[in-house]
Amino acid sequence: MYTNTLVHALLLLSTVYCQNAPSSSKRGLVYVPNEKTRSDDSIWVSDTSDLTWYYNYEPTPSPAFSNSTKLQFVPMLWGASPTTFLDDVTKQIEGGANISYVLAFNEPDGDMSTGGSNMPADTAAEIWQREIEPLKEMGVKLGAPAVTGAPTGHTWLQNFFTACDGNCTVDFIPVHWYGNFEGLASHIGQVRGTYPNKTIWVTEYANNNVPLEDSQIFYNQSSQYFDRIE
Repeated sequence: MYTNTLVHALLLLSTVYCQNAPSSSKRGLVYVPNEKTRSDDSIWVSDTSDLTWYYNYEPTPSPAFSNSTKLQFVPMLWGASPTTFLDDVTKQIEGGANISYVLAFNEPDGDMSTGGSNMPADTAAEIWQREIEPLKEMGVKLGAPAVTGAPTGHTWLQNFFTACDGNCTVDFIPVHWYGNFEGLASHIGQVRGTYPNKTIWVTEYANNNVPLEDSQIFYNQSSQYFDRIE
């Protein structure tokens, strides 16, 4: 799901802003520029922020953080375009940028009206092998397509790997979840069971459409849960 707000991302640990928090390689940020919240940009790179990386659904860094030494940028190929993704990332690496990971295909099983890239699995596999797989030779770790938390996501990802026919090297599995904590924990358990040898990145999550108090409870439950698992 793609929204015009700032959403926290995480690598098996929630993103949190707190006083005197140590940085963690697990903590990251989904960054979507918003003119109404531009003042928030300084929060994410402040001394009290524990964030260490971010992504913005784009192949190139956001201007707000282009000169930041605190936040490592993670490029993403959102959908079928741009077809210059490989060139864009390669140029950043050759220019000295620290590109260690890339993300791919935002909710390809989802409709564009809700932020999905709405791509057939075989098309995604073809584009992956052309635009993403070559980055492996440069030492970049590759994230699988970030499917929705619906059953269609599970099926789509299996179809993707079938279409790849062994030619798509995936280092980690991104997870999206919108719903309550019990559903989140269950979904992560399913993904870990299906791909037991892969690291899980939770790159979008929220208990959406609930009062602030319930959202805070969800956050506390999920952050404690992520702290307990590796």
